[in-house]
Amino acid sequence: MGSTPNGSITPGDGENPRHHQDLLSSSSIKFGTSEALDHVRALTDVGAMTRLLHECIAYQRALDLELDSLLSQRSDLDKQLLHLQKSAEVLEIVKAESDHMLSNVSSTADLADHVSGKVRELDFAQSRVKSTLQRLDAIVERGNCIDGVKKALEGEDYEAAANYVKTFLQIDDKYKDSGSDQREQLMESKKKLEGIVRKRLSAAVDQRDHPTILRFIRLYTPLGLEEEGLQIYVAYLKKVIGMRSRLEFENMVELMEQNVAGGGQSQVNFVGCLTNLFKDIVLAVEENNEILRGLCGEDGIVYAICELQEECDSRGSLILKKYMEYRTLPQLSSEINAQNKNLLAVGVGSEGPDPREVELYLEEILSLMQLGEDYTEFMVSKIKGLTSVDPELVPRATKAFRSGSFSKVVQEITGFYVVLEGFFMVENVRKAIRIDEHVPDSLTTSMVDDVFYVLQSCLRRAISTSNISSVIAVLSGASSLLGNEYHDALQQKMREPNLSAKLFAGGVGVQKTGIEIATALNNIDVSSEYVLKLRHEIEEQSAEVFPAPGDRERVKSCLSELGDISNTFKQALLAGMEQIVATVTPRIRPVLDSVATISYELSEAEYADNEVNDPWVQRLLHAVETNVAWLQPLMTANNYDSFVHLVIDFIVKRLEVIMMQKRFSQLGGLQLDRDARTLVSHFSGMTQRTVRDKFARLTQMATILNLEKVSEILDFWGENSGPMTWRLTPAEVRRVLGLRVDFKPEAIAALKL
Repeated sequence: MGSTPNGSITPGDGENPRHHQDLLSSSSIKFGTSEALDHVRALTDVGAMTRLLHECIAYQRALDLELDSLLSQRSDLDKQLLHLQKSAEVLEIVKAESDHMLSNVSSTADLADHVSGKVRELDFAQSRVKSTLQRLDAIVERGNCIDGVKKALEGEDYEAAANYVKTFLQIDDKYKDSGSDQREQLMESKKKLEGIVRKRLSAAVDQRDHPTILRFIRLYTPLGLEEEGLQIYVAYLKKVIGMRSRLEFENMVELMEQNVAGGGQSQVNFVGCLTNLFKDIVLAVEENNEILRGLCGEDGIVYAICELQEECDSRGSLILKKYMEYRTLPQLSSEINAQNKNLLAVGVGSEGPDPREVELYLEEILSLMQLGEDYTEFMVSKIKGLTSVDPELVPRATKAFRSGSFSKVVQEITGFYVVLEGFFMVENVRKAIRIDEHVPDSLTTSMVDDVFYVLQSCLRRAISTSNISSVIAVLSGASSLLGNEYHDALQQKMREPNLSAKLFAGGVGVQKTGIEIATALNNIDVSSEYVLKLRHEIEEQSAEVFPAPGDRERVKSCLSELGDISNTFKQALLAGMEQIVATVTPRIRPVLDSVATISYELSEAEYADNEVNDPWVQRLLHAVETNVAWLQPLMTANNYDSFVHLVIDFIVKRLEVIMMQKRFSQLGGLQLDRDARTLVSHFSGMTQRTVRDKFARLTQMATILNLEKVSEILDFWGENSGPMTWRLTPAEVRRVLGLRVDFKPEAIAALKL
């Protein structure tokens, strides 16, 4: 580093000015202060003085650099100062212009405030004038209304009079300072008009003059008597409906009395009578919708529906009670309940109601119940479809339908329906079982189709009532019938003693007995399928009619019993199949027993001879064809397949036992493989189901016995098995390997399986 002429020290090349700036802030003392001077004077140590000197020099050098930096910015600062001086001149001009604009805007705003004030004064004055003119018009109009009412009353123009009254009342409501004289005159005329309207309307109601009634009922709205008008008009509708219903009911009762007195056969149409009542009520609401809305809006419609429902409760209940009396439903139910106490005594000779008559009653009851349900659903949906009705009215109106006297009588007749439906179902199922007979060209007897047709019809009818309790009751009855009486009827044939002796009397199959046994098994098989179909159908139909989750769960709970019954039928079918297989297998067993005498330690000549002269397989297949195949055209496909598979199970188990007791050469293993393939091929043609799994163990035994040497088994075992699943255990594999005469026990024992 070098010295400057004034004694300062300049930075050497490569020295960073930032370093000197740091020195200004990092010195041990603060130079330029009185404290620094006192510190210097107090120094006595040369080293400290030298150190402080170096710090002072460094501090001086940093100051020089900072001064140089500030001086280097002088030209830029001069330019910026000059620019600011020019800007100040412009700002002076802008300020002057702004002051001038502010003055103009202020004067304009003052002028606008003055003008808007004048406009507001004019608008206020105009509104006062307009209000005054309207009041003058109202005064004139009131006078015109008073004169108009009087003239209209004199001319019997009651519609015009009512409109004048309405106009006056609207004006009077708007201007509360109406003249008392005018109001008194108008009220007097209004009172006179109301008296005339009430009198004329009452006379029209008495005469049932519908056009006149409509004319005067419309006057209640302009007169402000909407609620009174609604009550009068709805009462008139109730009266008309009641009179028509009463007249039709009396005619029906007269016809009933004629039938009872003279033994007549005239049809008493209760369904038509109830239909007409519902039709009149619905039309009264639909056709008078405009009148009812004009009186009290949608609340008027709800009021009319509730009032007319009282007529339904009265007249509809009367019709249903008369029907129950005419059809003697209480007596019929008592008789049926008395019979049900002996329900298990099938075929008891006590006389009961005629099922054909009961079916007629059931159809009538169903029609009556459906009518009531359709009517109730329509009216309730009508009420719920109204948007601007009082919220408290809807639940109250709905309750009137669900808990009224008509609904209670429907519940009573529903109880009779359940009793009659149960009786009809039981009697017809028993009859179907009793008259069971063989149907030509059919694999089942008449009982199966007849029973399930009856059950299907009864359950469909129960669902059509839209009453969940009826469905549950009938469904429970159907399940009871299927699980008891019908189940016993299905098994009756298979319970006969000496069935095997009858099936093969004289050593050959007896066609007649075969048909009877096969048909009995077919009945069980088809019945099991029909139960599941019935369950599926009822579940679908119930889901459509009963959308509520609680109702669906109740139905599903009952339907689960049908699933259990189907499984019971399948178990009975399996037991019957095993019974008939036990009859057939003794006729096949001798051929199988003869296999024990056949040698599988074959030479090449013996192997070749077996290819031409089969030692036992063809005889076995012939025995199977003779004793099994003749039943195929008599059985359902499912039953015959099950039958064949049970026979195969017997054959395979017996062959496995026999083969495990033999000794084999390699050619003997090939012979066993050929025999197994022949059996698989033949039985595959006898049944629609696969049979390879039945022969899997035997086929795997043949595969093992075909090996060249013991170790080859590892090529087919464990990870090397590929798609094949071994049915033999490791112990059984070793045992089969031990059947080869040429395999050493030591090699077999050394295998790691």
